[in-house]
Amino acid sequence: MKALITGASSGIGRDMARYLAQKGYDLIIAARREERLHELKEELKNVNVRCIKADLSSIEDCKRLYAQTKDENIDMLINNAGFGLAGEFLKTDLDTELNMIDTNIKALHILTKLYLNDFVKKDSGTILNVASSAAFMSGPLLSTYYATKNYVLRLSEAIYEELRKCGSNVKISVFCPGPVNTEFNRVAKVEFSLKGISSEYAAKYAIDKALGGKLIIVPSFSIKAGIFLRRFISEKQMLKISYNIQKRKNYR
Repeated sequence: MKALITGASSGIGRDMARYLAQKGYDLIIAARREERLHELKEELKNVNVRCIKADLSSIEDCKRLYAQTKDENIDMLINNAGFGLAGEFLKTDLDTELNMIDTNIKALHILTKLYLNDFVKKDSGTILNVASSAAFMSGPLLSTYYATKNYVLRLSEAIYEELRKCGSNVKISVFCPGPVNTEFNRVAKVEFSLKGISSEYAAKYAIDKALGGKLIIVPSFSIKAGIFLRRFISEKQMLKISYNIQKRKNYR
């Protein structure tokens, strides 16, 4: 078995690589920080690990990553690369936001489409797209990030139904955790008010559920409860609640 993981140099992606290695998967790990990939490779000596440096905000790098790996007989694709940016929409940096859209949306879209075609042809394979609990609502003060994760959720759901309708054995899942203790906070310039789950737990939970065929994967009861209650609240009221939640965070 072989898995390709993007954004594998840190956080959830790195811990997903560790967990899959424990399960005996050979790995292809991709990220911008090549030195971290090689550090991870040195750690995972029980399986074959291939490191590929790739800037997934670049369409060309996404296509190059596929070209370099399309003949590797990959069994699992994990689209984990992504980042956030906190602040008022009028004040956040446009170039950073566009880079976020390229990484969180375009890269995931490209890789999902390319590898899905291969998976469908052999009628096997699993795609795990990493979103966030942000995917279920709008996010004032983290507006672009929330919007990108909404895209990830809705795209994954639509593909799931198309695969189900045609009787395919290919699986697609979307992982929607709340706060996870990773480098996300530092990159987004924010500290969450809620206690995060560990990256190791998030990685194991997501992979186990994805391999089991679950569509929407939410690892904590509090987030599941919030998603359930969301359906009873008007959109305007939800925006007020979301704004107040974001406002309580410590912005840096």
